Amino acid sequence: MALLIIFFVIIMYIEIPPLIKNNYVKELAVSSVLIFLAFIVSVLFILDIHIFNPVEFIIYVIKDLLHLNYK
Repeated sequence: MALLIIFFVIIMYIEIPPLIKNNYVKELAVSSVLIFLAFIVSVLFILDIHIFNPVEFIIYVIKDLLHLNYK
């Protein structure tokens, strides 16, 4: 877990200062959100917590709701 935190701190150290220096506020917000989401997913993966797979939902919609079966 500590290695994961160190890894994300290094990523933030590389990515964020140029965005602040050039006053890219929107890019900083998007980058921060994506890094935060990646960190959360990584922590859940390390803790072996099952997260929802979006492909399963798409398959459910295509097969069960729309009744489209491809052979």
